[in-house]
Amino acid sequence: MPSPHFLPRTKASLAATLFSLLAALPTLAPAANAANAANAANAAALPDRGDAPVYGPQLEGFDYRWPVSRYRFHSQRQDIEMAYLDVAPAAGGVPHGTVVLLHGKNFCAGTWEQTIDVLHHAGYRVIAPDQIGFCKSSKPEQYQFSFQQLAANTHALLASLGIDQAILVGHSTGGMLAIRYALTYPQQTRQLVLVDPIGLEDWRAKGVPPVSVDQWYARELGTTAERIRNYERATYFSGQWSADYEPWVQMLAGMYRGPGKERVAWNSALLYDMILTQPVVYELKNLKTPTVLMIGDQDSTAIGKEFAPPELRAALGNYAVLGREAAAAIPHSTLVVFPGAGHAPQMQMPELFHAQLLKLLAPQGGR
Repeated sequence: MPSPHFLPRTKASLAATLFSLLAALPTLAPAANAANAANAANAAALPDRGDAPVYGPQLEGFDYRWPVSRYRFHSQRQDIEMAYLDVAPAAGGVPHGTVVLLHGKNFCAGTWEQTIDVLHHAGYRVIAPDQIGFCKSSKPEQYQFSFQQLAANTHALLASLGIDQAILVGHSTGGMLAIRYALTYPQQTRQLVLVDPIGLEDWRAKGVPPVSVDQWYARELGTTAERIRNYERATYFSGQWSADYEPWVQMLAGMYRGPGKERVAWNSALLYDMILTQPVVYELKNLKTPTVLMIGDQDSTAIGKEFAPPELRAALGNYAVLGREAAAAIPHSTLVVFPGAGHAPQMQMPELFHAQLLKLLAPQGGR
């Protein structure tokens, strides 16, 4: 299996030239056999099963592999709680500091399980929170969601644990949050790793029409496992599927089958509004933290794409281009390209992804 391609961003012109050479290379297929591909096609067409799991609004009934802790705090005139995983480095190794894993919109702390295993065995303490509005954390009836608020919540969590500096690894929406965190708390951010971060373009400025929270809410009430699976297969995994992904589909869909589905859908609607209306792309040039961009070149994620005119959709979410542009804009950046990968290379190509992640992390001693 060929390695991903990576380059330090020294001169934008050099980055662009090398990136164009990468585009000419054969794509890298994940290790999936023909049987899995056939099963994927069949699974994607199946409706929800009658015995499909049902979970509570804070993902009650779905267990992560590690014990879940709760950080309780007061925010926006209410008491809320942030669920998080705190996994100590493996015994007997040299401690390398703390890595904070920030999940994406359709992900949770638990979906980082392979990454947590790798970092744990490599000597890192790993903190993986569920952000407010997601998964096992509170879903307030009213909350002014902003990336600034989520960054402040995360910073307060880390302070409560005695962590004064960490490496941030943000995937998808978690990448937008990681950028906001690093801009706000540069001294507390040792390194930034952005895994297919969304927000590398301003969708509204490119022509995506305004989408109201009520529109998002109506859309989210219609969430099913079939819809989640079809979207993830096409966008996250570049048209391929594995049975390994199915538990994460059921994790999300189970909350929409449960008694709190309206609260889950409402929080999801508020979060989509936050993502669409709070771009970070204009501030990439202000990042002072050494940054690694890890990009699947088949990724086509773009929030609000379905609401855009058909002639615009194909131009949105072109990560083969967006990754290059972001690397040129961010000072002190390194671009890693995974040919053939979609939006979630850490799940689609875990061995290759984690080998590169460990190689490029900046370890340090301490908590």
